[in-house]
Amino acid sequence: MTQIQRRHFNTGLIAVAVASLPSLSQAQAPAQAQPIEGKQFLRLSQPLAAGAGGKIEVFEFFLYTCPHCFAFDPLVSAWSKQLPADVQLRQIHVGIGAMHKLHQRLFYALESLGRLGDLHTQVFNALQVERLDLSSEKAITAWAVSKGLDASKFSAAFNSFGAQARLGQSTKLAEAYRADGVPALGVGGRFLTSPSMAGGMPQALAVTDHLIKLARSKG
Repeated sequence: MTQIQRRHFNTGLIAVAVASLPSLSQAQAPAQAQPIEGKQFLRLSQPLAAGAGGKIEVFEFFLYTCPHCFAFDPLVSAWSKQLPADVQLRQIHVGIGAMHKLHQRLFYALESLGRLGDLHTQVFNALQVERLDLSSEKAITAWAVSKGLDASKFSAAFNSFGAQARLGQSTKLAEAYRADGVPALGVGGRFLTSPSMAGGMPQALAVTDHLIKLARSKG
């Protein structure tokens, strides 16, 4: 788990945890029947507003440069395809330093252009596998153009007021959920869990399923 070393995302620094990533074989590990509050998940002292349309919102807080988020992403993607109709997954790229704010703007630009679905994983691959330098707007725009996006349209989305506004909203949401590291999952405006708390990546999704049920029953 990549952890934030200071209290707030907008001033924090990153340090990658020394624990190794779980192997894919751990996906078969049985989940604990009853997750323990205070250990495998936290309950927010001040619940947040309910999601739009009465849906239970699950927020995945992540960073494109986080290797743990990269490993978690395919598991979250497969899990999200089986969510009930009353549950909505929203991915939130948190912003810490200047480079991560650029990656936030990339995320929201792709979302506004309708290309997040097919390019989200490719951003992860560009940074984690290809080791591309996406630390400037020029480099990010060149990468987007290489993926078939129009340079002027991408630049407009990247620098739009909407993208800028989402940076602050993401930071506030992560702080409200007390998410001081990534990857982490906020559930229903009331709970937070993570692979670090749950004991692994598959376990975190099992705990999230439990928290969705709690949110649905107002438990």
